[in-house]
Order: sequence, then C-alpha cells, then structure tokens
Amino acid sequence: QPQPQPQPKGRELFRSQRKESEGSVDCPNLEFEYGDADGHGAELAELYSYTEEPELSHNRRCFEEDFHTQVPDRRWLELDGAQQKAYVMRLLDGLEVVNRDKRLRVARAILYLAQGVFGDCDNEGDVLHWSRHNSFLLYQLGTFSAFLELLNMEIENSQACSSALRKPAISLADSTELRVLLSVMYLMVENIRVEQETDPPEWKTFRETFRMELSFPVHTEEPFALLLFTMVTKFCSGHAPHFPMKKVLLLLWKVLLFTLGGFEALQAMKVRRREELGLPPLPEDSIQVVRGMRAASPPTYAIELMEQQQQQQQQPKRGHRSRRPLMKQDSLDIYNERDPFKNDEGGVDEEENDDVDSGIEGELDLMERDAIIPAMPAQRLPIERVSFPKGLPWAPKVRQKDIEHFLEASRNKFIGFTLGQDTETLIGLPRPIHESVKTLKQHKYVSISDVQIKNEEELEKCPMSLGEEEVQETPCEVLYRAMLYNLPQCMIALLKILLAAAPTSKAKTDSINILADVLPEEMPITVLQSMKLGIDVNRHKEIIVKSISALLLLLLKHFKLNHIYQFEYVSQHLVFANCIPLILKFFNQNIMSYITAKNSISVLDYPHCTVCDLPELTAESLEAGDNNQFCWRNLFSCINLLRILNKLTKWKHSRTMMLVVFKSAPILKRALKVKQAMMQLYVLKLLKIQTKYLGRQWRKSNMKTMSAIYQKVRHRMNDDWAYGNDIDARPWDFQAEECTLRANIEAFNSRRYDKPQDSEFAPVDNCLQSVLGQRLELPEDFHYSYELWLEREVFSQPIRWEELLHCQ
Repeated sequence: QPQPQPQPKGRELFRSQRKESEGSVDCPNLEFEYGDADGHGAELAELYSYTEEPELSHNRRCFEEDFHTQVPDRRWLELDGAQQKAYVMRLLDGLEVVNRDKRLRVARAILYLAQGVFGDCDNEGDVLHWSRHNSFLLYQLGTFSAFLELLNMEIENSQACSSALRKPAISLADSTELRVLLSVMYLMVENIRVEQETDPPEWKTFRETFRMELSFPVHTEEPFALLLFTMVTKFCSGHAPHFPMKKVLLLLWKVLLFTLGGFEALQAMKVRRREELGLPPLPEDSIQVVRGMRAASPPTYAIELMEQQQQQQQQPKRGHRSRRPLMKQDSLDIYNERDPFKNDEGGVDEEENDDVDSGIEGELDLMERDAIIPAMPAQRLPIERVSFPKGLPWAPKVRQKDIEHFLEASRNKFIGFTLGQDTETLIGLPRPIHESVKTLKQHKYVSISDVQIKNEEELEKCPMSLGEEEVQETPCEVLYRAMLYNLPQCMIALLKILLAAAPTSKAKTDSINILADVLPEEMPITVLQSMKLGIDVNRHKEIIVKSISALLLLLLKHFKLNHIYQFEYVSQHLVFANCIPLILKFFNQNIMSYITAKNSISVLDYPHCTVCDLPELTAESLEAGDNNQFCWRNLFSCINLLRILNKLTKWKHSRTMMLVVFKSAPILKRALKVKQAMMQLYVLKLLKIQTKYLGRQWRKSNMKTMSAIYQKVRHRMNDDWAYGNDIDARPWDFQAEECTLRANIEAFNSRRYDKPQDSEFAPVDNCLQSVLGQRLELPEDFHYSYELWLEREVFSQPIRWEELLHCQ
C-alpha cells in the first residue's frame, strides 16, 4: 500500500504558504527597459484621474460652442496655419476678461486644443499627433506665459484657500481652475519636450527656446520649477489643501527632466565635464552595462523541485533524513551552494528568525536559467549545461584613499613608520607590495567630486590669492541658487507626500490629504462605482510615488555633477527628514504584488477613451485588470527609490549603520524576488555596503546573495566587504562624520552664495581725509536729535588716556 506523504508542519508549512502567497515561484523575467519616462501616450494618460473623465467632453463643448460661432461649417483640422493662429490669438484675448467663469471657459477651450481636438480624430495616433501640433502652436503664440500669469493669480487666491480650509471634505470641484491651468502647461511641456525624427526644423528651435525660458527666468526672478516647489510646500503646510498635488508633481518632474536633462544627457555631460577637468574617460557607460545585464533567478526552486521528486521516488525509511545527492566539488565552489552535509535547518538567517523567514528566501539562483527546470526523474544534476559567466560586468575601481591606506598599513608592517599621503616612495617594501601598488594605480579612478572637494579646500585656505571662483551659469546652478533657502522645507514636503502615498502607510488623522483632486463631489453609491474609485485612488497614489521618486533622483544626480556639496546639502536634508526609514518602509511590503498591481482601467485611459466607444464596465472586468506582465510605473518607482537610497548611503558609514539598525537586510532580500536586472543590481549594492556589519552567521546563511554581489556589483580592490575584519575595533564617530560634512557644506554655501558687501577681505581705506570725506546715509530722525547725540556720546564722555596706553 502506498504510504501517505509526510505533511509539512508548523514552520515549514508557514514558510511554504508565505512563498506561495508572495508569488516567488512563478516570477517570470520582466521585459522592462528603464528610461527617463514611460511611453508618450502613457505619460499623458497619467495626467488625468478617471473621475475627471466627464470633463473631457466639457472641454470639447466649450471649444465647439465658441469655434462654430467664429468659423461656421469648418473643422479645426481643415484650417490652414494662419487661420489656426488667428483663432488661438482670439482665444488668448478671452483670457484677459475679469469674469472668472468666462475665463475658465476659454481656458477649457485651449485645453481641448492641447488635448488633440479628439472630436475630429478617428484613432489614438491622430489625437497624439494633433496634441503635439497644437502644443507647439500654442507655445509659439505665447500661451504658456499667459497661463503662468493665471497660475500665479490662482496660487495667491486667498478666497479659494480659505473656502477650502473651511470645508470638511475637499473634492475635485475645489481645484477646477488650477487643474485646467496645470493640465494645459503639462501637455505643452510634455509634448514639446519629447523629440521625434519627423519634427520640422522650427519645432527644434521652439524646443530650445522653451527650455531656456523655463531654465533661466526672464520676466520673474525665479525659475518656473521654484514656483511649483512653492506650491508643494504651501500644500504641505496646510495653507492650500485644494492644490491638485498629482498634477503639480507631474509637471514639476517633467520641467526638471526638460530643463536639466535626462539620464543619457547626464552621462554625456559627465563625459564632457571629465574632459574639461583633464580626467581620463569613464571606463564604461553605466546605462549600457546595466541594460546588458541579465536578471538572476529568485530562490533555487529548480533544485528544490528535483529534491522533492527524488524524495517521493526513493521514499526514505521512517526516522532517517534524506540527504541531497552530492554535487561536483567545482560547482559547489563556484556557486557557493549550501553544504550538502548540513541538515536543512542550518541555513536560517539569524536576523530573520523573528520573521519566520527562510534562510534562502529571496536568494538568487546564479545559474541564471530562463525558466524553472521541469521535474525530472532521479538522475545526476546536469552540471555540464550550466553557462558560466564570461567576465565581470564592471571595471574595478580604486580611490586615492584606498592606495594611501594600503601603503600606510604596509609601511607600518614592514618599516615601522609612515610617510603620510606619499604614494610614490616604495623604498624598503617587498616586491609583492610594489606589484600590488602598481595594480591599484592601474585601476585608480578619480571622480569629478574628488576634484571639486580638492578645489573647495584650496579656495577655503587661500581665498585672496586664488580670487573669486568662476561659476558656470547652468540651469542646475540657477535652480540651486533659487532653492537654497527653501530647500529643507521642499525636501520635507516631498517626503511627507511620499509617506502619504506609500501603500504601507496607515491612514492617520494628522496626515495630509493627497486625494483632494481624485475624489468626486458625490461619493459612489453602487459597488461598481466604489471599485472604480478604489482603483482610481490606488493609481493616483502610484503616480505620485512615481513622480516624487523620479524628481528626487534627477535632483540628486544633477546636483552631484554640478557640485558635490550641492548634492550633499540635499542628501543631508533628506536623511534628516527620515528618507532612509521611509524608503525601507515602502519596500517592507509584498513587492511582487506591488509591481504586478492592476490599478488601471485601460478603456478609460486617455486618449483611448476619447475616440473609442466605452464598453459597459462590470465588476469582473475591473477585477481582471489589464494583461500586462507588470506595472511600468511601479517598477520604475521601485528602481528610483533604490537608486536614491544608494546615493544617500554610498561612502557614508553613519548612514550605512542606519540600514543595519533598521534591519533592512531581510526587506531588501525580499526585493530580490523581482526578476529584473537593474532592480536586483541596486538591491545587491545596498546589501554589499552593510554585509560586513551583519555578522558572520548572516554571511554564512546567505552565501548565494554574497556570490550574486560578487558577480554583479562593481569591485573595489582592497575592500573587505565580504569579511568584516576588525569591525568592532573601528571606532566610527557617526555624529562627528555628519557634523564635519555639515560644516563643509555651510562653508561652501556661505562662500559662494552669501556675499556681504563689507567682507573681511575687502581693502581697508587708511587715508584720514578720504574716510572723513565719505558721505554717510543717516536716518531722517537723526537730523532732529544729533545735538543730543553729540552731547551724550561725545562731549559728556571723559577721555581715558590710561586705557589707550594699556591697549598698546
């Protein structure tokens, strides 16, 4: 009789259920290409909430009622260029009226033009084409400047603010004017920003002019991005709860992307900057390297499946544990498989015991097979078919400090004294040390930041002899100077909104309301309406997370290239505002379900909903969602947040210890389930920097993660990340580290941006005649009381000659 199969008990049962619930077994390779933004149509679609859908037809009515009175029996597409310009100029004149309702109707008609006059179009491609065409036309005729003035008026509209503050619940109706204005501006920025090969030459000229207008303010004292940052801080302070935050953040992100440049533009700027500074070229293009990497598989379910099959067929006797078949020794060495002589319970993370988390959960299968191996009959594992990596993806790097530390240790050991920062003198050191230093110097990498820090030190030491620094007036420099004094509030506001939009956040009474521009005036009555609103709210939050993560990453990368201390200033304020625990809180969820979330209704997305007849929505169709393998915006957000976390913690021991203290290792390991190379790379980088602090037991239990780090992350030649030697003996003073950095940042900011007229280095006038002859501006009331002043301060004061003698 067949014996019943042993059922998993307790811990094993919980573990298997958790694995199944988190979908780690059947996670496919995600065909995701990381870029500056999603496809053009998708980015335009995310501007609108599903609750705003009725407003599309309202915009169309406003346009057609006016258009048919001016141009009867014609369609917009039939007009020639001159007629279209004449009509737009007439619309712009209508924005000058005092009546708010009339002004709003004209703004809606202009919005309909920017949306691509979908009433005259047959398909989605036509809508997008005319949206771009009309955006360039509107810009050419000065529409953006006109809408900027209206936006300033709406921001300062105290009546709207006070009425919103008095309301118990804010809805879409409270932000109607702002949403129309921001939508027009967003469509213009996004349509003009995106280049296409078929663009006529004059469009390229308009694009450059528009970029310059947004980067370098002409009529105002501040760049446009600063106005949007001001809206964000005003919203978070509670003074303007009706601001449509999603639209503001999307527009802010796209303005930064347009004016500062995307990731490829950044790479080109970096190459050019290194040439200007006389530094050797970059060893590789990081974007291309990451795109060429393959994702590693999550936990080694293939081997587990085969083990299970073998156990079933062999049916071991009761009381004896079945052991895994021995593997070839070379495969054990290369892939760091678990020791087959140890029992199965030996590989549990010491840190994950509290979470009842498997020691190999989230581990990477470094065999990198594209699919899970099907269950096979009991036989020898097919070691021969394993494809070994041909080489490491990154060129190793060495810092100047690493060479200095290596030589200092070597001289102490072999000679007994050190030579400070001298890296040339090798007298008295054995031959292998000479070879080591030669190899280290071959891979030495000097970053732009190193040069900037060195220049800053020299400027601080010799301010008079070196003179004033020449600062390039780049869009990044203009933005930093404008943001400088409000930057802490801006960072806190962005993180507050990010916290409110994170799926792991619990609804609190004191948290800010980010749903003001998605909630309808009348709350849903039917189940279907509730489901639709639920999807809309989740999608709304996802878009907010996407825009904040993208704009923070852009700011950090551009400020770092412009000047390292600008980057450090932003970073430090993010860290002080608890950005590190916030991102870890975000990842402390079922990340696979977040990335595969179906919070979209494709038939309601713009431009599809404008040209296609909408099918009847049912609860089943809403639950089914779309057929996409993953949600682009959510995967994009996750990668951005991981990159921000890397930027904040790189080379900062105090912040690395924050990762350890907040127990980030199990959270990050769970993120390795996502089979996407770029996301895995940034998770592994974060694990690498804290590995030495996690203890020997953790490293022993996570050998595959260690191997994955070795295989995918760049090598620093004499970095003992995998061993953690003498960690306890190293007295890191974390507070001093941040304080020193803070002092350097403040010195940089005051030297470059605080320029008082009476500087201590100003030349002193020693000529008595010219000093007495100088004209001083005295206050008006001084003329009435100067005689009393003379009597009190001069004549009645005795001259103490002995004090003057003592001073000498």
